[in-house]
Amino acid sequence: MSGGGASRARVLARVRRALADVPRHERPGDHPVPRGYEHVHGRRTPQESVALLAAHLTEYRAVVHRTDEAGLPGLIAALLERRGARRVVVPEGLPAAWPAQASAEKVPDTADLTVRDLDAVDSVVTGCALAVAETGTLVLDGGPGQGRRRITLVPDHHICVVRVPGQVVDSVPQALARLSPTRPLTWISGPSATSDIELDRVEGVHGPRALDVVLAGDPAVGP
Repeated sequence: MSGGGASRARVLARVRRALADVPRHERPGDHPVPRGYEHVHGRRTPQESVALLAAHLTEYRAVVHRTDEAGLPGLIAALLERRGARRVVVPEGLPAAWPAQASAEKVPDTADLTVRDLDAVDSVVTGCALAVAETGTLVLDGGPGQGRRRITLVPDHHICVVRVPGQVVDSVPQALARLSPTRPLTWISGPSATSDIELDRVEGVHGPRALDVVLAGDPAVGP
């Protein structure tokens, strides 16, 4: 038996020993885990939730923008131009109007688009599944307008559109209740960043170096 096969056998043997006293008919759902913790900290209006989201996104060094639906295409075009983007990835299901005014070449997110291809583009524009106010986190689940996980990890610049207030939840427990655990979830809190033992911050190592978040919706709802 190879080293990998032996390791697998040891792990499975330990699992079997741990489950030795569990009846074969029993399933995890037969014994719900009590979750008595608070699902949200405090009570907020939709305006307050969006304001908190914007504040936390800014703390994470994302750049937050506000617009209504009519102004969204112009704002996206301006952000891409400001970045000097010549090529931008457009995932399937993204509203065609969003990048329509941008002069950059639109690159569809297709299955044959490799990591090397993505490294050659400048930006990506996506929607999101949800945004969490208490943590300043964007959640993508690969749904329409979001594309594959790799398109938000390889290009250096990500523009993410959040519909407010409908896509904003207050807390992670609220987000989990609305998300499917079977989908590929990507949780984004600001641009990619890391630091060495001397705490020198380096951005862009594990994902985009720059993150623009557009809060799109009713101008009366927000910071």
